Amino acid sequence: MELHVRYEGDDDPDKCSARRLAQFDEAELHRASRSTPPGIVLNPFADQALSPADRAGSGSRTDRVVALDCSWETAEREAFDLEGLHRSLPFLVAGNPVNYGTAFQLNTVEAFAGALCILGERDHAERLLEHFSWGHTFLELNEEPLERYAACADSSEVVAVQDDYLAEE
Repeated sequence: MELHVRYEGDDDPDKCSARRLAQFDEAELHRASRSTPPGIVLNPFADQALSPADRAGSGSRTDRVVALDCSWETAEREAFDLEGLHRSLPFLVAGNPVNYGTAFQLNTVEAFAGALCILGERDHAERLLEHFSWGHTFLELNEEPLERYAACADSSEVVAVQDDYLAEE
């Protein structure tokens, strides 16, 4: 699966997981919305959750995942400008050192890894996370929910599984 990032560049370049993915040729960075190709857009404000039903070959129009790498202040505005199938990620916990243990505060590589696991591309997710010393932590913290989400048929089932986790919080 191709990975693309609508990249704002408004964070610390030394901590930016999107830049690191690009350095390893794992993702392509795009400085403008119009140069970002359409795909499954990981949009935290989307009305529908990502599910295995969004996989390429299962009615989806694309084999691309697009993430937005910007500050949370500009995320909602920028996400609306991206063309594609907008989906939110369900409940997942950050494993990165900046937001460790915080729900829904994933960095770009964690968002990609979570999406890839849900879409049945776990090996690809593991390969991405190998570029980060803490990468395995993300998968360990989210092992059970990622397996459960990947076993769902559609978005409504993913939301039901997410609701189980949110009820526990």
